[in-house]
Amino acid sequence: MKTLSLKLKETILEETEEILREKQIPRNRYINDALDFYNRYQKRKKLANAFSKASLMVRESSLQVNSEFDRLIDEGAV
Repeated sequence: MKTLSLKLKETILEETEEILREKQIPRNRYINDALDFYNRYQKRKKLANAFSKASLMVRESSLQVNSEFDRLIDEGAV
C-alpha cells in the first residue's frame, strides 16, 4: 500500500465524513472504493469511445453490405 497526502475541498470532506459515520466504514476503505469505481468508469468511457470510432470506420462498408443484401432480396435471390 502507498501512503498519500490529499487536499480536499472542505465541503467534500464534510460530506464524506457524514457518509462514513452513517456507513460506519473507514475513510481509507471509502476512498479506495471510490477511486476503484471511478477508474472502472473511466475504462468503460474509454472503451465506449473506441467502439464509437470503430463503428464510424466500418459504417460505410456496413451500408454497402446492407445495400447488397437489399438488392439480392429484391431480385429474389434470397
